[in-house]
Amino acid sequence: MENLQIKKLGEGEFSSPLADRATHFIDDNSRILVCSRTDEIEPILAKGATIPSFEAAGPRETLFFNPEKTTCGLVTCGGLCPGLNNVIRSVVYTLDRGYQIKRILGFKYGFAGIISKDNPLHLTQEMVEDIHLQGGSLLGSSRGPHDPGEMAESLHRRGVNILLTIGGDGTLRGASAIAAACAERDFPISVIGIPKTIDNDLSWIQRSFGFATAVEEARKVIASAHAEARGAKDGIGLVKLMGRHSGFIAAHATLANSDVNICLVPEVAFDMEGERGFLSALERRLNRKGHAVVVVAEGAGQDFIPASGATDDSGNQKLRDVGVFLKQEIMSYFHKKGREVTLKYIDPSYIIRSLPANSLDSEFCASLGQHAVHAGMTGRTDMLVGSWNNHFIHLPISLAVGQRRHLQEDGAIWPRVLEATRQPRTMTSSR
Repeated sequence: MENLQIKKLGEGEFSSPLADRATHFIDDNSRILVCSRTDEIEPILAKGATIPSFEAAGPRETLFFNPEKTTCGLVTCGGLCPGLNNVIRSVVYTLDRGYQIKRILGFKYGFAGIISKDNPLHLTQEMVEDIHLQGGSLLGSSRGPHDPGEMAESLHRRGVNILLTIGGDGTLRGASAIAAACAERDFPISVIGIPKTIDNDLSWIQRSFGFATAVEEARKVIASAHAEARGAKDGIGLVKLMGRHSGFIAAHATLANSDVNICLVPEVAFDMEGERGFLSALERRLNRKGHAVVVVAEGAGQDFIPASGATDDSGNQKLRDVGVFLKQEIMSYFHKKGREVTLKYIDPSYIIRSLPANSLDSEFCASLGQHAVHAGMTGRTDMLVGSWNNHFIHLPISLAVGQRRHLQEDGAIWPRVLEATRQPRTMTSSR
């Protein structure tokens, strides 16, 4: 594995004000094992090698930054996601209540706000008191890269000591570039990432915030699609969910709702035509039960649709709408057979993205915000906070963005999806 050591700006010199409370401080030598199974650990021990482990997150007794002179900056980037406001609120409360830090700057509309001539928001407890009840982001968001050196210079001019960046893989890469630019200029600025990807597809992050809310809301949408499908002869409910490259939302929403008959994800190839293809599988389902529910992740089936060649401001390829494509293919297939079907297509993506976080995500976001502040105050940098084996950890950004996390066909989740849907194990003629 890559080096799991976390970069630090220097050693701590200041006592934490949290010592006045009944706070459990974490020792710097406290580690969380990467492996959780004996069959993974035993070969490592047999070689006499050190078992890989992550640094445990949490408050430290000694700080690198003097709370009386510290300024913290906060930015949200990328698409909206349930829980953004919860993280902002947690950060502000932890800085203000815990460390008595009053200068908290909220940069508006993503990385662009760091270099903007407009003044950032001065965040206070009163300003963020109720924002966790709302969807979206108090700070707004945007996509697209900006010059790391320019952002580092702007942060230095504003006297920022800690920058907390909330976003996905593109945001984390930008945060790492800012950390490198600060190091090149000898600016003692701590850069901490808080991972936000509704698709839950960051490596070495077992769960990212917003995912639990997305699955819960997707489950409700699937229930509606099922009701529509059952309400008509040969009724079909087609639901498209988020998941550009990884089908975790579609898979978990399917498992959370026993009404899905076919689930399509980017990681598992399928044919459209032929005896073993998707359309034949759908027809057999209608023949058996007279209605069907299909869930498709947005990145599935892209091989069937001509690529647009366009990219968004973050450099991501703009996907074609597989939901609309499947709707047309389904209707055309049954029309040719002289069979009238009633199809209802639902795409709840932007509704889900803009919702407030549910209780599970709210609690998780509060913890992420707290741990991000604790890490920043100790001078750690170029890292993010995440969860692993039910513990909060510090993780080098380079490890999290090195490769995307995917569903595994032979893993623990996908076989359970097949069992729940009873769809064919494979819908390709080549297997």
